[in-house]
Amino acid sequence: EGRPLPLARPGGRVGSSAGAELLSPTAEGASSGLPQAEGSVLVLQGCVQRVVTPEVNAHLAALLDARGVKAFSFAQEGCCGGLPLHLGETFEALAMARRNVRRLASHDAAAKAHAIVSTASGCGVTWKEYGRLLGTDAAKAVASRVRDVAEVLERFEFRKRDDIDRVAWHPPCSLQHGQRIGGIVEGILQRAGYRLTRVPDSHLCCGSAGTYSILQPQLASELKDRKADALMSGEPDVIATANIGCQTHLDDAVSKPVLHWIELLR
Repeated sequence: EGRPLPLARPGGRVGSSAGAELLSPTAEGASSGLPQAEGSVLVLQGCVQRVVTPEVNAHLAALLDARGVKAFSFAQEGCCGGLPLHLGETFEALAMARRNVRRLASHDAAAKAHAIVSTASGCGVTWKEYGRLLGTDAAKAVASRVRDVAEVLERFEFRKRDDIDRVAWHPPCSLQHGQRIGGIVEGILQRAGYRLTRVPDSHLCCGSAGTYSILQPQLASELKDRKADALMSGEPDVIATANIGCQTHLDDAVSKPVLHWIELLR
């Protein structure tokens, strides 16, 4: 089977408690739209996020576990192909996509998971494109099961953190334009009790844009500074986003912590 994701340490900063037990789905999981027989999700690790912010998926595992949904990772997961796709290296990108589709099809637990969940919107938008990019039935079947984490969590209720009240939300381009997901994250955070600050020109890019910040550093820096000013204009306690590229890109441009939005949920 797939590897259980480590759970966050209760009451503190999320961590890597190895060997976390997978719990059976509960009635809560079933009644929330995850049928009891399908109460497991495959959580994509991503190339960068698994190294830079592994606590994000650890926290997601804890949130789902508390709601009767099993989360597991897939040891054979390879790069989604997003970066070579951005660079026009189509042959390499398609080879990566085919490899992931083939490995998923041969993995019993992954094949039976209710959904394939991405917490990095840049990866998620690429996985969702597998059907169009490859055109095979297998690729279309995989793509049809991919969900951004917001699409999975919107059915649940959460509590806010006691130490944070005001949140500036930065929707990544890959989420709001690529996946065309808008309003879901905002709704989840507001229902949890957060106050969302007004962010001017929230539709504009922060300058990360895959490899753009590396290949076009001057323009990327200008976009970053503009976005940082917009995010800080509402005097938030934290900045929240949904993609590791945006998170790391903005981190040194603002005076407040930049977190993945699911880290705000309890």
